[in-house]
Amino acid sequence: MTISVSIRQVVGPADAARRNTQGLRDGFVIEELFRPGEINLTYSHLDRMIVGGVVPANEKLVIDHVAETGTERLLERREAAIINIGGPGRVTIGTNDYALGFQEALYIGMGEGAIGFVSDDPANPALFYLLSAPAHRSCATVHITRDMAKKVSLGSAEESNARTINQYVHPDVCDSCQLLVGLTMFEPGSVWNTMPAHVHDRRMEVYLYFGMEETTRVFHLMGEPSETRHVVLKNHDAVLSPGWSIHAGAGTGRYAFIWAMAGDNMSFTDMDKVPMDTLR
Repeated sequence: MTISVSIRQVVGPADAARRNTQGLRDGFVIEELFRPGEINLTYSHLDRMIVGGVVPANEKLVIDHVAETGTERLLERREAAIINIGGPGRVTIGTNDYALGFQEALYIGMGEGAIGFVSDDPANPALFYLLSAPAHRSCATVHITRDMAKKVSLGSAEESNARTINQYVHPDVCDSCQLLVGLTMFEPGSVWNTMPAHVHDRRMEVYLYFGMEETTRVFHLMGEPSETRHVVLKNHDAVLSPGWSIHAGAGTGRYAFIWAMAGDNMSFTDMDKVPMDTLR
């Protein structure tokens, strides 16, 4: 079994402003995360976030030692969160076995051992989306169902951005060191996520778009407010968002996204809003 790891170095705002479309995609967009029978990880130097896709098929897949972290075990100095966006499956940690259905999550505290992944039905495999950030203290491992998630309703139909934010890894749901993870769902007819835009220079963020038809696309906005750029994303594409960049977008059809943050604090509302008249 091979764990594939790609490395993403930090891209600054001046560099991003000079890049063409492919250059932006090379620096920020993560594709092909979910391939049957494979573990695919991206190690970003943005707050050392690891973004991964694990799709067990006919055999169990295991993540333990990842050389790029410089430790004997992945979770030796890290915490992790896993959300299943595929068929039913199980995550094993030591002798503990956690059944994860669609849109159920597992928070795993620092110091836990190897993580095993199994699909209940290889013909309908689980799609485990993994996020991991450095940690300085150990928190309890928690299985988080959709009902347990804290729900926050934002936006309106008139602004085409009526949505519900499901906060999974959040101080009001479970303890964590620095990870914040949630899932945003839209009301029918709403296509905009996070507009007016904002930045939060104290935390990075990563988006995973999913629940999209084959021809649906999301136009994801990024860049400094005075120097905006965009990338076009399909189902199961992820995009890294530095603290200096806006992160907003609109889809051509139905979609959802998982957001995850790591950085200086745990306040979900810690953001600097960008007035519409300053966007360029």
